[in-house]
Amino acid sequence: MTDQSGLIWWTELNTWDADKALDYYGSVMGWTFEKTQNAGGEDARPYYIAKRGDQPVAGIFTLVSPDFDGVPDHWFTYLSVADIDATLVNAVDRGGKIYRPAFEIPGFGRMAVVADVNGAVAGYIQPAT
Repeated sequence: MTDQSGLIWWTELNTWDADKALDYYGSVMGWTFEKTQNAGGEDARPYYIAKRGDQPVAGIFTLVSPDFDGVPDHWFTYLSVADIDATLVNAVDRGGKIYRPAFEIPGFGRMAVVADVNGAVAGYIQPAT
């Protein structure tokens, strides 16, 4: 596999009301949705894969209290990296801040949430091979 570092790898809607979002994006974008187990935790909260035809295009993540109190609905982007651990060290050395240390989602990759030197937050992902 060629190095795909620095690509926009995945995007997901973080929302308090997944049902309304499914209805809206299904109508406006023509997406269909596949309900899955929550991709980042052990709770039963569903995670939805938005699809255009058979092609996955985005995720829909349901925000819950108290973990996300005060966080508004928003789109969140993941950027690909070749080595998540080395990238996190480099990010901190350059003035970034790690909000969520690396964690693994089996079959998808290792991910972290990082703020850059200006405070802009994104996810970094070392995709599974």
